[in-house]
Amino acid sequence: MRLAALAEIQVITSASVPEEPNGPLMPEIHQSAPHAVFVPRKGEINAWDNELFVKTVRDTGKKTLIIAGVWTGVGVAFPALAALADGYRVYAVMDASGDPSEFASRITLARLAQAGVIPTSTSAVVCEVQRHWNHPNNEEYAALFARFAPNYGTVIESFQQAQEVVARKYEKVTAGR
Repeated sequence: MRLAALAEIQVITSASVPEEPNGPLMPEIHQSAPHAVFVPRKGEINAWDNELFVKTVRDTGKKTLIIAGVWTGVGVAFPALAALADGYRVYAVMDASGDPSEFASRITLARLAQAGVIPTSTSAVVCEVQRHWNHPNNEEYAALFARFAPNYGTVIESFQQAQEVVARKYEKVTAGR
């Protein structure tokens, strides 16, 4: 969601029954992307079975969807397959979604890939959206990478410390002139 806010990507969220155990979204989702549009459903397990959800997606004018959800085998797979059948290009962010077991994730991955949904990862999505390091907000992208890839955060920290050492040495050399 932070990527969506940073890159101004349209976001649609949903829950099958918002006031029941399967429903309330984590508040962090809309805190991270306050521009997200929430579409309540009336119990439909597959978001694509909800007319308002499909209309909301269609109204964006986008033909490429990036989907993540609580259960990959249900909340991601069902609408991904339905949207694919309706002519959308669909990416499923596998590491931003979950399942009750590794087997369930693997079988869902196979099902989605065989159908034509493109499985991807959080880092791949961020890199595809970012495209280059020539943005004025590169520090925000770097912070985003460091959140989901702590080892990358360590690389950034190491680079920054090395730059500080070089700067201090340069200051000493130029101060002595």
